[in-house]
Amino acid sequence: MSQTPLSGAAEALVPSAGLTPAALPFLRELGDLKRVFSAQAPGSIAERLFGLGWAALLRGDPPAAVMAQVVGAALVSARLGDLDLATLTALGLGDDAVTVLERAFDEVTGNLDPALAQRLRAALAQGRPAPGTVPSFVGKLARQPRAGVTCPGQPRILLQPAENHAEHCLMVAVYGVLASPWHGADPVAVFLAGMAHHFHNADMPDSGYSGEMLLGDRLDTAIATARQACLDELTATAPDLATVVTAALIPIGGDVTPEARAFHVADVLDRVLEIEQHLRAARLTMEIVLDDYGLVHDGPVKAFHDRILADAGLA
Repeated sequence: MSQTPLSGAAEALVPSAGLTPAALPFLRELGDLKRVFSAQAPGSIAERLFGLGWAALLRGDPPAAVMAQVVGAALVSARLGDLDLATLTALGLGDDAVTVLERAFDEVTGNLDPALAQRLRAALAQGRPAPGTVPSFVGKLARQPRAGVTCPGQPRILLQPAENHAEHCLMVAVYGVLASPWHGADPVAVFLAGMAHHFHNADMPDSGYSGEMLLGDRLDTAIATARQACLDELTATAPDLATVVTAALIPIGGDVTPEARAFHVADVLDRVLEIEQHLRAARLTMEIVLDDYGLVHDGPVKAFHDRILADAGLA
């Protein structure tokens, strides 16, 4: 992980190098993995990928391999949902299962850094990481809702359903990997930082910005104590992993290293896009649903369907 500081001038000029508004549509689509569910298992896809990632890391899978599997799975899930490799194979697709995943990957990654895209695409044949034992903080973070919109001196704004901290950590890890080439960062270190950056909320309920300010000069102590409990759990079962995760977390207190920059791109975008999706839903119109998205799409009875909607006054 690079520790080379940039000059103040460079910091001012390239806080989000490589990021343009063209990236937002797919980032929004990925963020909706917090809201995609299926009958396969409880929890959103984002929550489950978080758990699968930690299960793989805890059993000793190389972090680089876990990063590629988890992020690759997230990218294809944006379009395929829970039609993952195991499910497609069970449905009888055989060798075509990987082809379907690659088709979905290619459809959404046209703007991805080519070297990173090749690395992630190669992992699709491995599927999602296998389930396994997870640290206790995984379940705690999945049960811990995010605070919502808070500000000192103001009442909390709650937008339901609330995301949980497992979902947020997973999306920051994924976004951070995608942002890594923009800053020349090591995507594995950024991935680990994203997966671990809310360790403290396993034992520290999220009171948001308002609560943090009320804790005052005791905030850092509370966060450090709660975070250390998670690191101690890792140290007891996977000391090498604990060391690597600790090293990945150290730089994100600032924005000096490439890894810290890529992480903060991911963190702030997920924080804001999560709120934005509530606002976008509130602005949704029937014209968008019917005309732009073709809710009643082409088929042998479309003309009859259109007549039904017209007679009902819905079109």
